[in-house]
Amino acid sequence: VQLVETGGGLVQPGGSLRLSCAASGFIFSTYEMSWYRQAPGKERELVATIGSGGGTRNYADSVKGRFTISRVNAKNTVYLQMNSLKPEDTAVYYCYARKWMAYWGQGTQVTVSS
Repeated sequence: VQLVETGGGLVQPGGSLRLSCAASGFIFSTYEMSWYRQAPGKERELVATIGSGGGTRNYADSVKGRFTISRVNAKNTVYLQMNSLKPEDTAVYYCYARKWMAYWGQGTQVTVSS
């Protein structure tokens, strides 16, 4: 099983990034997928979740209206489009897959700074 996140980097406040998570080794289309993040000195927090079919999406209050989670099951990939980024969005972002098993990616760093 692998979850590989890409797309992180350094961006100025107000900018945008799109994270991708490519999955392999399990039946992606049957798993709920989420993005979590962890800032230095803080606990890991849930950012967004999308149902296996893509019809159900939930967001943390801190990112509602700015972030969008989506998935393409034919590509075994989940995305996180992040707009209007703020310095407080700086964190390592992790991809997470859950059904009766749960899997984590290795994370990708997002830094929002001028």
